[in-house]
Amino acid sequence: MFSKKRALAGVALATGAALALAGCAGGGATPEGEATFNPDEEVTLDLAFWGNDVRAELYDQVIAAFNEEYPNITVNSTFLAFPEFWEKRQTEAAGGNLPDVMQFDYSYLRQYSENGLLLDLEPYLGGIIETDPLPQNILDIGVVNDTTFAIPTSTNAWGMYTNPVLLEQAGVEDFPGGTWEDYNDWMAQVTEASGGQFYGGTDWTGRIQNFELQLRAEGKNLFDDNGEPGFDEERLTEFWEQGSDIRNGVVVPQQRLEEVNPLSGFDTALTASELTWDNFGAGYLGNLGEGYTELGLVAPPITEEGAKDLYLKPSMLHAIAANTDHPEAAATLVNFLINSPASGEIFGTNRGLPASETALEAAELDPLSQQIADYEASIEDRLGDAPPVPIIGYGTLEEKFRQLGTELAFGSITVEDAVSQFFAEMDVVLGQ
Repeated sequence: MFSKKRALAGVALATGAALALAGCAGGGATPEGEATFNPDEEVTLDLAFWGNDVRAELYDQVIAAFNEEYPNITVNSTFLAFPEFWEKRQTEAAGGNLPDVMQFDYSYLRQYSENGLLLDLEPYLGGIIETDPLPQNILDIGVVNDTTFAIPTSTNAWGMYTNPVLLEQAGVEDFPGGTWEDYNDWMAQVTEASGGQFYGGTDWTGRIQNFELQLRAEGKNLFDDNGEPGFDEERLTEFWEQGSDIRNGVVVPQQRLEEVNPLSGFDTALTASELTWDNFGAGYLGNLGEGYTELGLVAPPITEEGAKDLYLKPSMLHAIAANTDHPEAAATLVNFLINSPASGEIFGTNRGLPASETALEAAELDPLSQQIADYEASIEDRLGDAPPVPIIGYGTLEEKFRQLGTELAFGSITVEDAVSQFFAEMDVVLGQ
């Protein structure tokens, strides 16, 4: 059951492309899940994460707190920007020399685990790695082929941000909820009321996540564990045709979006709404700048009333390399990074709202983080199980979907041609 406290966990998106990796031999594990290393034995672990100097300083503080409790475990940490982080992991994976503990991205979880590069964490669950603070639906996020290979640090959910300043100027109330057709009508109302100064939103059919929401409402997923799609050409055609009536005058023109790229229409106050992951709020506020102290955050449109179409997605996870020489010590570090009150207090929401209730209780939430927490509590009835871990090559398909959505918005391609091109790309990716 998704508890009220658990409903406070949310934040951050993760993306990534597939890597060609060689499998590696695994490390050992103790069946009872309890630490077997000698507390007086000196152990050294390598920890790798992506981020910046601010996050690095926070990791240093958490490691210092960890060493107060485990003085015999030395942790050597390194960090890189996201693309460089995965380039280095690819090189290390090929040589069987991954760091003991890694901050991990959901998009790479299937590829690394199925290539034998990650340690099976099942023997440590409920022992070294505390599971009481992590509800089962959170733990299940790190499961591939019935085996736990990673633990989420934090989670987020799909939502809709709205711009209260623009809506006040237009004299239009916040989106009250409803169907996708209701959302189209609401955007049209905002666009007309603005007198051409801004638009109700963006063509939402360009995001594969909105397609996924509709499929989940129908009891399907984009892809199952075997990589089989949960849709055919007819269903994708139906989805993209839902944008036909809003591409001409209702949503922001694609050319305007190209002019402000890499910022979005919502970042630049060209649109009054944006469907996205709920962790994007801080970035939006920063880019909108002076005059913006808050945003609206409401649930996305409904495909079928009562459907469990929404789900929690990890902003990041922690995993252990199969090649580690110290699996128990590594599991001890993972547990501390995810569950300890010190971790929650020090990291706060830097990695997102903590997935662990013990860490979350220790974290100080700023107003936006509290708003996200309240939002996730409000959608509890729509939260279902997370979909299967992304297939190998999902990032490539997500980008192809976005590119075709852009061409549809420009009017340079027909829906029929877009569907044909996407299925051709899908055949290539799934056939690799």
